[in-house]
Amino acid sequence: MILGGAKTIVVFPHSLLGKRFFKKPIVCLFFPVRSDTMCEKINKVNNWLSKVFGDQPVPQFEVNTRTVEVLYQLAQASEARCSETALLIEDLKQKASEYQADGAHLQDVLLQGVGLSAASLSKPAADYLSALVDNAMVLGVRDSSLGSFMPAVNNLTNEHMEAEKSNRRLERELRALRKRLGATLVLRGNLQEDINKTSKSQAVESAKAEERLLDMNFVTAKGKELSHRRERSEAELVSRNMDKTITHQAIVQLSEEVSELKKEIIPLKKKLGPYMDLSPSPYLAQVKIEEAKRELVSILDVGSIVNYIWFLTFHFNCIFFFLHYRLHLIPNLR
Repeated sequence: MILGGAKTIVVFPHSLLGKRFFKKPIVCLFFPVRSDTMCEKINKVNNWLSKVFGDQPVPQFEVNTRTVEVLYQLAQASEARCSETALLIEDLKQKASEYQADGAHLQDVLLQGVGLSAASLSKPAADYLSALVDNAMVLGVRDSSLGSFMPAVNNLTNEHMEAEKSNRRLERELRALRKRLGATLVLRGNLQEDINKTSKSQAVESAKAEERLLDMNFVTAKGKELSHRRERSEAELVSRNMDKTITHQAIVQLSEEVSELKKEIIPLKKKLGPYMDLSPSPYLAQVKIEEAKRELVSILDVGSIVNYIWFLTFHFNCIFFFLHYRLHLIPNLR
C-alpha cells in the first residue's frame, strides 16, 4: 500500500520473496518515484498484495528497484495463473453439468424403455454396477462398454508386464549389488585386520623407537660426560708437564713400530740361521779352519788341493766376515 504521497514506495511482506530481499519489519523508507511506469508497477503490486492478504495488514519492509521489479513479475505470474485456474474450473463445471445431463438422460431412457432404475435394482446387481463404476473410474475409461474396457485392461497388463520386467531387472541388480556388498564386506574385514595389525606393529615400533631414543639420549649424555672428563684429564696432564711419549697413543704407535721391526728382522734371522752354530770367537774359528784344511790335505790329492784350498780360503773368509758381522751387529739388534 502507499504510505505517502504520489512519490512514495510501499513496503512488502518478506513471506513472498524470502529473507533474501527482506529484513525484519522496520519503519518504511520512502523513495521518490522516478517515472509513471514505476508508479504503475507499485500500484499493481499494492492491489495484488491487498488481494493476497485480504483483511490482514501488509508487513512493512525496505524496498528498492529490484524488489519492486521482482514483485511485479510475481504479481503478473500470479494473475496469469489465477486466470488459467478460473478457466479450468469453468471448464470442469461445464463438463460436470454435461455429464449430469447425460446421466439424467440415460436414466430416463432406462426408466422409460426398460423400466430400470437405481432403486429397482437388486442388491447384487447394485453391487455389480458399483464395482463396474469403480473399475471404470480406476481404468479411466469414457464409458462402460467392452470396447473401452479392453484397451484399458491391455494397457494395464502392459504396465504390469513392464513393472515385472523392471522388477526382474532390479532384482538382478540387487543380486549383483549383494555380491559386491559381500566382496566389499570381506575386503573391509581384511582391511580392518590389516589396520589392526598395522596399529599393533606401529605401537611396538613406537615403543622401540622411544626406547632407542632414550638409549641414544643416554649414550649422548655419557659421551658428553666422557668428553668433558677427557678434556679435564688432558688439561690436568698438561698442567703437570707429562711426557707425551708415555701416553697410550704414543705407546700404541711404538708398539706398531716394534711389530714392523720384528717383521723386518725375520728374513735376516733366516739368512743368519746357518751361521748361528759357529763360535763367536774369531780365534776358535781360525783353529777350526786350520783343522779343516789339514783334513782336506790328507784326503784330497795334490792336483785338487790347490783348488780346494783356494775355495776353502774364500769360503772361510766369508765365514769370518759373517762372524765379524755377528759379533758387532747382532748384539745391537737384540
